[in-house]
Amino acid sequence: MAQKMIEKSEEEWKKVLTPEQYHVLRQKGTERPFSGNLYYNKEKGVYTCAACGQELFSSDTKFESGTGWPSFYDVISSDRVRLKEDTSYFMNRIEVVCSRCGSHLGHVFEDGPVPTGKRYCINTVSLNFKKEGEEDKQGGERSKKSRK
Repeated sequence: MAQKMIEKSEEEWKKVLTPEQYHVLRQKGTERPFSGNLYYNKEKGVYTCAACGQELFSSDTKFESGTGWPSFYDVISSDRVRLKEDTSYFMNRIEVVCSRCGSHLGHVFEDGPVPTGKRYCINTVSLNFKKEGEEDKQGGERSKKSRK
């Protein structure tokens, strides 16, 4: 079940997100392909929203798409994301946003593997990773130093 909605002003988001996270999550930007630290991640665990910490994707559904962004063939639960029509840049795509905080995550395409046939193409800076057996990283952290 999705967690309680989080509502913040854009000024509040700017205070808790890095400039790159803010650009992608709140302004619907896109990071450069193959630039994110989670693209090559092969560890078992859960991918969470970098803005609010909601669990979104399991490592069990991650696959190598060759696109340069982490790709998943399914979400943990359909209530964790909202899908929205996106006609920006003269394209017809389906945007994926976090259902808890409304942050832009990436897009979903109909060219993924079985069993769903979907490819959730997600920006790395939109995600944090919780390794199996580890406590969750808090969304919106600027650095790991604040956790020590």
